[in-house]
Amino acid sequence: MLLGIIRFLIWLSAIGVLAVTFLPLINTHQWWIRMWDFPRLHIFAFACLLALISILVQRSHSVPPVVILIACAAYQAKMILPFTPFVPVEIELGNGSDNPTISLLAANVLMENEEYDRLIDLIEEENPDVLFLMETDNRWVEALENTLKRYPTVLSHPQDNHYGLIFASGLEVQSAETVYLASDNTPTLLAELRAPGGAGFHFIGLHPRPPIPGEDTDERDAQIKRAATLTKHSDLPVIAMGDFNDVAWSWTAQRFKHHGGFRDPRVGRGMLPSFDANHPILRFPIDQLYLTGEIELISFERKRNVGSDHFPMGAVVAVTSQKDG
Repeated sequence: MLLGIIRFLIWLSAIGVLAVTFLPLINTHQWWIRMWDFPRLHIFAFACLLALISILVQRSHSVPPVVILIACAAYQAKMILPFTPFVPVEIELGNGSDNPTISLLAANVLMENEEYDRLIDLIEEENPDVLFLMETDNRWVEALENTLKRYPTVLSHPQDNHYGLIFASGLEVQSAETVYLASDNTPTLLAELRAPGGAGFHFIGLHPRPPIPGEDTDERDAQIKRAATLTKHSDLPVIAMGDFNDVAWSWTAQRFKHHGGFRDPRVGRGMLPSFDANHPILRFPIDQLYLTGEIELISFERKRNVGSDHFPMGAVVAVTSQKDG
């Protein structure tokens, strides 16, 4: 009786793994389908563990569920493999010796987070040339007022819906504005800057909505796609950074890279998961950095926890050339 129950649960779990593995193949914006883009590593690990349990418990009866589980694990492994150290890197690290370097820091601060000093201390330590903050409301703008005085250019767009932003830079800023690339009241930051050596580049700061109950991904995906289109038609190198609320291996992310001509520093290095900072197991790489080919990567790293549910992400880059005609 007990063995029969165990076999039933193994079969039920195997069918569940099969479902959540192939549901994301459906071309839809439904949140309850798109959410399964995120835990591919977790599904892979669960499928492997369940296959082992099935072999140990069911023995000769284990073949059908084990075949299903191994097939699912293999597919999940294929999807996440580029974001492991087992493949060549997509961006080689430079030393920054030929061009002046630019430091960047992006952080989703979590609007409800009141540990302002933790982020302030990080900003003062890092002293980034380009600072991009998300989920900033009026309280955050007030808390950061003295810290932001060091920057000659500050653009604050506070909102109380978790989609406010702050952009600050010590570089020469030709233009900076917030625009709406979708109809869901989530602003995107567009800026044209000059590196210390005079080379121009564009910075795009993104923070679209995530797939959660009642929130499908059509607006998120449209915003990301339109940002890629802006990059494609830019006559300058481009840096895109922010909380994309989308994992690096998703179809939307890959389309963004393709249309924008971007490269991803995670490829060949590891996932470097940035969310959820409060749960060591349930973490996903959703705070992104993308660079066009004219941007040299010097470093890319996850910074320490500042009280948010996201880790801040930092990078050092250099503009090596302008885009061809």
